[in-house]
Amino acid sequence: MKSLLVSCAGVNHNTSPVEERERLAFTADELPPALLSAGGEVDGAVILSTCNRTELYATVPPGQAQGLAKLLNRLKGTGIDASHFYLLEHEEAVGHLFSVAAGIDSMVLGESQILGQVRDAMSAATQAGTLNGVLSRVFHSAIAAGKRARSETEIGRHAISISSAAVALARRHAGDLRDKTILVLSAGSTGKLAARSLAESSGARILIANRTAEKAQLLAEEIGGAARGVPLERLNEGLAEADVVITGTGAGGFVLGPEQLAVPVSRRNGRGLLLIDVAVPRDIDPAVRRIPNVSLFDIDDVESEAESGRTVRQAEVQRVQAIVEEEVAGFLAWWESLDVVPVISALRERAEEIRRAELARALRRLPDLDDESRRRIEAMTSAIVKKMLDRPIARLKDGADKALYMEALEDLFDLHPSPAPSHGKGA
Repeated sequence: MKSLLVSCAGVNHNTSPVEERERLAFTADELPPALLSAGGEVDGAVILSTCNRTELYATVPPGQAQGLAKLLNRLKGTGIDASHFYLLEHEEAVGHLFSVAAGIDSMVLGESQILGQVRDAMSAATQAGTLNGVLSRVFHSAIAAGKRARSETEIGRHAISISSAAVALARRHAGDLRDKTILVLSAGSTGKLAARSLAESSGARILIANRTAEKAQLLAEEIGGAARGVPLERLNEGLAEADVVITGTGAGGFVLGPEQLAVPVSRRNGRGLLLIDVAVPRDIDPAVRRIPNVSLFDIDDVESEAESGRTVRQAEVQRVQAIVEEEVAGFLAWWESLDVVPVISALRERAEEIRRAELARALRRLPDLDDESRRRIEAMTSAIVKKMLDRPIARLKDGADKALYMEALEDLFDLHPSPAPSHGKGA
């Protein structure tokens, strides 16, 4: 058994309410120091943090996944109950990640944003220096599984994003949006998806507000039509004008609360205001629900709206699961091969040592050989050694009796291989 196994601890929309998920969510600025801190306690670390989940992947000794849940709580200074975490080890952890990347463990079945988020999590760990060899293999394989799911099945064909589900929720509660004004508070990925969905399907007047006024205006120009940017200093005017507000800023805390809404609501002459918050951590303080004529829905409310198209995509889940199982089997086969890597390296080194010694002895007896002849003899001896080793190496990698073959080769060739790398580097 390897000394370290791939393990995962996490919470998601199935195990934890948004109030807990937002406490464990990592912003882009929080991620690098968190990874460095985690990397100081475990061998390798990747944190996947989205609006629906926060998961820590690491290579740890068998039975230590629970320690990852404690580590997540320490990194965020939280005390989320252990029962709200799922703890997965090795094959289960790998299969879970592959299912996530393939879109079948998402709040919105088949949604495509998660694949980019898995890739971003791997990139962040690479930059922090916490992506070891095994985790690199796991995440690259997960991305491959996600790509296959989308190219070989229909899982993403009928999927809707969280943003488009928010638009559908707005339509359900505000009615026909063609005569409505909708304020999108975010020009990031969530805001772009929401604004595009509105422009394509609703005919609503679209206002876009963002911390950077230039980004808001650029998105408004990209959307076209009656869309326009709203500087943050004029946000009150946008809030007073809007019938619906969709937020997804990723600010890491409340950007709208009773205090911010008091003035714009007073200018609305009793018109209702529908707020849809798809951010985690949440953008809007739940206390705004106490304001007359204000309705608030958060990310968990959006889930039920997303369920409407689930039946069509559900038929593809079995095909995606087959892809996931195939990719997991491929990873596990690679993992098992790590045991034989040191023996293979030692065998090749011993064969090369013998080849070079015998070649040098022969060439000393043939001082008149020209350089071209020497190169040909060098190439020939290398080819002979390679062909001689091909079969035993193949049996080591693919045979059912790896342990027996390893022991026989170590004894026959007097090999003393170095220990197998704990996280697969160089394999």
